Amino acid sequence: MLNLYRPQLKIACLPALALLAACSQPVEQTTVEAEVRYTDYVDPFIGTAAHGHTYPGATVPFGMVQLSPDNGTEGWDWVSGYNYDDSVIVGFSHTHLSGTGIGDLADILFMPVHRPVEAGRKVHPKNNYDFKSKFSHRNEYAEPGYYSVYLDDNHVKAELTASERAGFHQYTYDGSGAPVVVVDLGFAINWDKPTDTYLKMEEESLLVGYRKSKGWAEDQHLYFAASFSEPVAAIEIYSDTTAVTGDEADGEKLTALLRFDESVKTLKIKVGLSSADIEGAQKSLAEIPHWDFDQVRQAASDQWEKELSKIKITDPNETNKKIFYTALYHSNLAPVIYSDHNQRYKGADGKVHQAEDYTKYSIFSLWDTFRAAHPLFTITQPERVDDFINSMLSHYDEYGLLPVWELTGNETNTMTGYHAIPVITDAWLKGYDGFDREKAYEAMKKSAVQDIRGVNFYKEYGYIPADLENESVTKNLEYAFDDWCIAQVAKKLGNKEDYDYFIKRSQSYRHLYDPQTRFMRGKLTDGTWKEPFDPKFSSHRVDADYTEGNAWQHSWFVSHDVEGLIALMGGEQVFINMLDSLFNEDSDIHGDNISADISGLIGQYAHGNEPSHHIAYLYNYAGAPWKTQETVRKIMGQLYTSEPAGLCGNEDCGQMSAWYILSALGFYPVNPANGVYTIGAPLFEKAEIPLTGDTKFTVEAENVSEENIYVQSATLNDQPLSRSYITHEELMKGGNLRFVMGPEPNTSWASEEENYPYSGIKE
Repeated sequence: MLNLYRPQLKIACLPALALLAACSQPVEQTTVEAEVRYTDYVDPFIGTAAHGHTYPGATVPFGMVQLSPDNGTEGWDWVSGYNYDDSVIVGFSHTHLSGTGIGDLADILFMPVHRPVEAGRKVHPKNNYDFKSKFSHRNEYAEPGYYSVYLDDNHVKAELTASERAGFHQYTYDGSGAPVVVVDLGFAINWDKPTDTYLKMEEESLLVGYRKSKGWAEDQHLYFAASFSEPVAAIEIYSDTTAVTGDEADGEKLTALLRFDESVKTLKIKVGLSSADIEGAQKSLAEIPHWDFDQVRQAASDQWEKELSKIKITDPNETNKKIFYTALYHSNLAPVIYSDHNQRYKGADGKVHQAEDYTKYSIFSLWDTFRAAHPLFTITQPERVDDFINSMLSHYDEYGLLPVWELTGNETNTMTGYHAIPVITDAWLKGYDGFDREKAYEAMKKSAVQDIRGVNFYKEYGYIPADLENESVTKNLEYAFDDWCIAQVAKKLGNKEDYDYFIKRSQSYRHLYDPQTRFMRGKLTDGTWKEPFDPKFSSHRVDADYTEGNAWQHSWFVSHDVEGLIALMGGEQVFINMLDSLFNEDSDIHGDNISADISGLIGQYAHGNEPSHHIAYLYNYAGAPWKTQETVRKIMGQLYTSEPAGLCGNEDCGQMSAWYILSALGFYPVNPANGVYTIGAPLFEKAEIPLTGDTKFTVEAENVSEENIYVQSATLNDQPLSRSYITHEELMKGGNLRFVMGPEPNTSWASEEENYPYSGIKE
C-alpha cells in the first residue's frame, strides 16, 4: 500500500526504517540513529479490506471513543463503518466495532465542509448525502491514536485523535465561503436505527445532545458534549428534512449545520461521551483541558507504545513484525471502557448504574475472545482482568445471567455457549481474586441451568436434539466445555455435588460422536442420526446443525477432553489421519445457504472463523508435534499479511489477532481455561514479555527462518524441555524458553505420551 500523505508529528521521533515498515512509503535514509517505537510497526489499515471488518480511525487502548471515518455504505463488509475498497466518506463518528460480523454503533457523526451544503434533504442512500466527499488513499494516513484524510469535494484536511472518553478533531479548511461542520445524529448503517435524538447549543462554542438507537444493541444510549475552538456563528437544525426554529430540538433524526466565520481556517473540536447523561459527557471533555492537538496525538501514541512494549520482538523480518504489532494493536481495541468519569453507565436493565471500585467495560464478543484473547489478557493485561470480570458480574446483576455477547449495556444473545464462564474460570484458576467469587460462582451456575437457547433440551435428553434446536451440535459441544469449567471451580470450592453434576454434563459431547463417519453429528430425539449427512454441508442459521460452519470444522471442539476425543476416534493414529484429512481435503463447501463466515480455508480447516482456531495444535496430543509446527507456520504465512486484506476473516474484537500473537510466540491455549499453553512453532528470533518488576519471560528460537520451522530441541530455564507444553504458572514466574529450529521434523521430540499436553487439570 503506497501512502504519500503522511502528516508528521513534530514532537515524535520516527526513524526511516520504521516508517517503511509502518506505511510502505518512500523516505530519505538518514545516518542518525533514532529510537525505534513499536507504534511504527502498526498499520491500522490491515484488516480494513475484504472481510476483516476493522476500522482505521483514532482510539487509545480499550478506549470508549473510536473516532473513525464512515463510508456510508450498507453491507456486511462495512460493519465497522469503513472498507478500504470504498472511495467516499460521509463523516467521522465516535463509536465503532472492530471486526464483528454484525454492524452497529457509528454514533454522533461529524463532517467538515468548505462549500455550499444542504442538510435538510434526504440522506439515504449514501449518494444523497449532500456533504459526502470523495477521498484518495494517497491522501489518507493512520497510526495508533491518529487518523487523517483530505476530503477532495469538501476541501478540508481532517485529522482525528482521542483520549479514553473524548475525541479530538482538527479541520483545516482551504475552500471558499464559511466553514461548516455537519452534526448528523440520524446517520445509521446496517442494523442500527435512531429512535430519539437531541441537540442544544448550550453556549456559543458548546453543543450538547444525545442519540438513542436500536439495532443489534436493542436499547443504546449515547450522550455527547462538543466544545469548539471557535464560536459558532450560526446553527441550522433539521428534524429529518424539516427545518427547526431555534438552537435546541429533539426528534428521531436530527441534523445540525454549524457555520463559522469566514476567517476561520483551522477548527478544533473536542467531543466527550457518556452512556449515562450529558453531565458525564461534559466531564469527559476534561480529559483534554487544552487545544494542543499534537499533544493529544502524542499522548495517544505514548499510551499505545506502553501497551505494545508489553511484548518486545527482536527479528530481522520487518514484515512479520508489522503483522505482529498490528495484531497486538487490534487485540487491545476491545472490550472498551464504558463507565464515565462519574463511574456511571447505562446498564442492561435500561437504568443508569454506578460502578463501585472498578471500571465498567463493554463489548464482550465472548464466542470469539474466550478462546485466546482473554487468556492473552491474563498475561498482558493483569490490571484489567478483574475489571472485565466485574463488568460481567454487573451485567448479571442487571440482567440475571452472565453476558453471552454484550454490547453497550445490551444482551444481544448472539452466537452459542455461555462463554463468560471460561473467562471467569481461567482468571479464577490463575489466581485473580479482585471480584466477588461467591457471586461469580452463583452466576456461572445460573447461566448454565437456564431454560433458554437449547439448555432445556440439553438437561432433558443429555444432549441437544437436532429436531428441537437449531445449531444443536455446536451448542451442545460448547455447553459441554463451559460445564467442564464450572466443574473445575466447584472442585476448587470442595462442592462435590456440583462437580459431579457438571462434569457429567461435560461428557455430553459423546452422544453426538458417530463412530461410522468419525464426525460430531446432529442426533434426533429418538436417538437416531439426522439424515442426510454431508460433512462439507453448511447452512447459515437455517436448519443448521453447526454455527457458521460444518462437521469438518466443528467436530474438534472438545478442548476439555482431547484425550477422550482421541479414544472415541479410535486412537492416536486414526486421530492424526483425520487431522491430516481436514487440512488436505478440497475446500469445497456444499449447500445453497453457505455461511459467509467460512473463510481462510486450508482444506476444510477454516481459519477465518474461531471454532477452527485450536485445531492445528491437536497433533501434539497424539504425539505428532511436528505436524502442529508445520501447520501453524503455514497458517501464519498464508493467512496473515501486511495488506489491507491481510486478515482472512472477521477480526472479531481481537480473537483473530490473539491467535497470531500467541502462535508467533510459539504456544497457544487449546483449553483456554486450564492454564496450559501447547507449543507450536515460534516465528521470531526473540520475544520478551516483561512481567512484574524486573521479571520477564523470554522466548528464543535459534536458527528460525521461513525454512527452519521445526523444533529440534527445547530448554526451559536452561533445563531440557521434552514436553510440548508449558504452563501459565511457569510463564508468569519468568525465565527463558529456548528452541533450536531446523528445516526437517524432529519426530522424536515430545512424541512420548508422558510429554503430551493435557486438556484437563493435573493434580
